[in-house]
Amino acid sequence: MAPRGAGAARILSLVLALAAVALVSWARGPRGALWPGQGCAALGRCCPGRDPTCAARGPPRCFCDQACGAVRDCCADYARACPAVSCVVAEWSGWSRCVKPCQLSYRVRQRHVLQEPRNGGALCPPLEERAGCVEYRNRQGVECQQSLLPALITTGSYGKERKKRGVPKEQETVGYCVQFRLGPIPGSCRQVRAPHAQWMRYLTQGHMVCVRCEWPAQDTRSQRCYGDGGGAGGNQLLLWQAAGHPRCRGTWERLGQLRDCSCPEVHSLVFI
Repeated sequence: MAPRGAGAARILSLVLALAAVALVSWARGPRGALWPGQGCAALGRCCPGRDPTCAARGPPRCFCDQACGAVRDCCADYARACPAVSCVVAEWSGWSRCVKPCQLSYRVRQRHVLQEPRNGGALCPPLEERAGCVEYRNRQGVECQQSLLPALITTGSYGKERKKRGVPKEQETVGYCVQFRLGPIPGSCRQVRAPHAQWMRYLTQGHMVCVRCEWPAQDTRSQRCYGDGGGAGGNQLLLWQAAGHPRCRGTWERLGQLRDCSCPEVHSLVFI
């Protein structure tokens, strides 16, 4: 049996410990409460990222930096004193001209930041977009040599959908068909998954394809489709590219021009 003095000492130690906890709780105040001179409002700063110097007076010591939410050491008034401000951007500019004429190129549009994000607000979206394009006249307004332009092609079913939408009366022209023999086909043409791109899988070296030229791909002045090889010399290899798949491109040899196309459906294409 322990001496009575030892028991009294344990009781005294327990009382002192409870008193210390009560003192700390009193110093901290009620949960979420701040004493004068504490918190982010008193600090007068709201800091980006994780900033060890962005600390407000305690107890307990708390922070007013952007990372405090993840670390769970924000001051009680952080959300009020440092509200999240999301990025705000302007409207898109108009599209630029093609960066390079007479070849497959791209155009650009941009927007600028009106309000930078702060205190964990949403980040800014992309400020620049690019889109593929082709300009058929150079900067001096002279028509490009057709042999320099790749023919932009897609499946013949696309042409049928265009006809369903109707052809404006002023754009009615008599189309034509051009036959080509395909050169080497890059492997990227077979690495397509989208349903609308499956036609690229049937492009095979040495096979003949029929490509229809019709409105709106048919130029109203020349009555031709760019890239059809009309001005090319005999046995000259011409360029083609699959619409919507920049890496599916290659060469072909122009065999001749017909009024109508007669190739199997998988080898019937259209200029766009």
